[in-house]
Amino acid sequence: MNRRKARENAFVGGFELSFRSGELDQILQDSRECGEYEIDAFGEEILRLSVLHAEEADKLVSENLKGWQFERLPRTCQVILRLAVCEMLYGPKQDLDSVVINEAVELAKKFAGESDYQFINGVLGTVAREKHGENTSC
Repeated sequence: MNRRKARENAFVGGFELSFRSGELDQILQDSRECGEYEIDAFGEEILRLSVLHAEEADKLVSENLKGWQFERLPRTCQVILRLAVCEMLYGPKQDLDSVVINEAVELAKKFAGESDYQFINGVLGTVAREKHGENTSC
């Protein structure tokens, strides 16, 4: 499975988890039995990181929202931002932050509101610059 598909499946699992808090292992098992959105090892890793570091990721995103509160963002945006921030900060470092941001933007284009991808790009670019000193906006 390619990394884009793995991130997409992790997003689907994370979105489901946002409704079924505390059921990560069951969601992972269900994804493997169903097969349509099977979460592979990479997807599982970033999904587990997003659960483990949710509070820190949400706080970091919240600090970079201008006039918004994290809790008021659409659930799809919350999950995409949390997954991307956790991958950038705690993930396996196999991809540059710019790649992670681009993948998050593509998820937003597919699953979120019409202009949410621009918002996600801006927030993640700011987070990456603050944490890593990189110019990573896509």
